[in-house]
Amino acid sequence: MADFHSKAIGERVVLSARKWIDTPYRHQASTLGAGADCLGLIRGVWREIYGHEPESIPNYSQDWSEPQGEERLWRAALRHLIAKPLNEAASGDVLLFRMRETGVAKHLGFSGKIGDSPTFIHAYSGHGVLESPLSPPWQRRIVARFSFPEEG
Repeated sequence: MADFHSKAIGERVVLSARKWIDTPYRHQASTLGAGADCLGLIRGVWREIYGHEPESIPNYSQDWSEPQGEERLWRAALRHLIAKPLNEAASGDVLLFRMRETGVAKHLGFSGKIGDSPTFIHAYSGHGVLESPLSPPWQRRIVARFSFPEEG
């Protein structure tokens, strides 16, 4: 088996993200095994792959700037990730979800399996980090798709 660092970026992302499964959900946390929210999962995988945080993260509320209507997560993703067309799915993609039709996009996860039975890996309040089926209701909530850059 090839060394972790010689694998394609998407494969490295999925391998790293799956290590986080069963990490408890903790708002604003990003520590493998101890706690993570959806952003913390993305940050933790980024740190494993690139060795540093993508940027300093300010405190944030669970409403993710919903009252102000600010797309903070989307803007941050555009600063660090490579935007992709929604129909170009690949394992390891970062998925951005809008949980309510009129709300801001405020949930993140990674594409796991692609194809007939797609999955995604995410930190979900009340559950922790898990790999869930990317069912049609979840698929309808995806508003953006990104990939990690080859170098961070």
